[in-house]
Amino acid sequence: MDIYAELGVRKIINAAGTYTMVGGSRMSERTLEAMAEAARSHVVIKELQSKAHRQIAEITRNEAAFITNGAACGLHITGAAAIARLHNRPHASLSPEQIAASEIIIHRAHRNPYDWGIKLLGAKLVEIGFPNTILPTTVTDLELAITENTAAIYYFMMPRGGWIAPGALSFDETVSVADRHGIPVIVDAAAQLPPVENLWRITERGASASVFSGGKDLKGPQASGLVVGKSKFLGWVEATAFPAYGVGRMFKVGREEIAGLWAAVNEYVATDHEARAAWSERWIASFRQKFSESNVVSVERVFPNEAGQPMAQMIVRFKTSKALAETISSYVLKRFSDGEPPIFTIAAGEDGMFVNPMTLRDEELEIIERRIMAIENELA
Repeated sequence: MDIYAELGVRKIINAAGTYTMVGGSRMSERTLEAMAEAARSHVVIKELQSKAHRQIAEITRNEAAFITNGAACGLHITGAAAIARLHNRPHASLSPEQIAASEIIIHRAHRNPYDWGIKLLGAKLVEIGFPNTILPTTVTDLELAITENTAAIYYFMMPRGGWIAPGALSFDETVSVADRHGIPVIVDAAAQLPPVENLWRITERGASASVFSGGKDLKGPQASGLVVGKSKFLGWVEATAFPAYGVGRMFKVGREEIAGLWAAVNEYVATDHEARAAWSERWIASFRQKFSESNVVSVERVFPNEAGQPMAQMIVRFKTSKALAETISSYVLKRFSDGEPPIFTIAAGEDGMFVNPMTLRDEELEIIERRIMAIENELA
């Protein structure tokens, strides 16, 4: 049975990357098998969590780990745990007034559409610095923002080359200040895999908790997230998160997601990431060579990709002397999405589009190449 055919939903080729709007990544057969196996039997969830989390912590070189039902949930739960830690009592016992008086420090340069997980805590967000290079945030700015009500510092991790705004204090300086005051640093690293080393490197550099999406490059269940970090802080996370009553109960994690992400993390750490990067580079080189003499199509290598990940992608640009009723990008994207099979990707300016190999297979790249050639003929 093809569930999408039965529902009348088109299956697409994802040439954009691990975007949530098209399902992130594809799970491996082993991950799918692990989820199916988990669904067939009952277990005590706390025991499953304990064993899975301990093994994930070991293979990711962390003191502790915790599976949530998405990275945004991971941010919310770690934030709630930080507030509970501040008051030294269970989060479920806190009054609205105690929560509202608690403070989370965040760089203005790090504000983004994904920080709702922090905003919904009900605590006060204390913004520091500006998203520019004229007056970068200083250590003094952070020091002055810290009060007796500071529960945590939220830090959005993205290397240079991604879409993050400039102006924030460096991560190492942030951690240094936080350590002096005994304040946990919560890192949003949802899309910061690859490199695989980020699974342990961020916490080794001082983060109390680092939050990753399970459904992006980890290739786990789309509705899963992974928190890794220091055992003392993650003890507060465990006490706050599912299956505990209170705010954690709203974010239920099924045994299927736990088993699936456990399997995915095991596979991810064992993956030959250098070979994978080399495969991507070969395809990009092939595309560049294929269209090197074209008067219509040009292909350029982009590194890092739009999320700042050390994975090359390409921008395919078009030019034409024909009169179009829309931009070239709009024309090409429509030809991609209306074709069979439909191809999903993102515009790169008014004359190009991205093709990101990290979510593609050989046969799909071949289809994309043929589609580009067809458009090339149309625009010539």
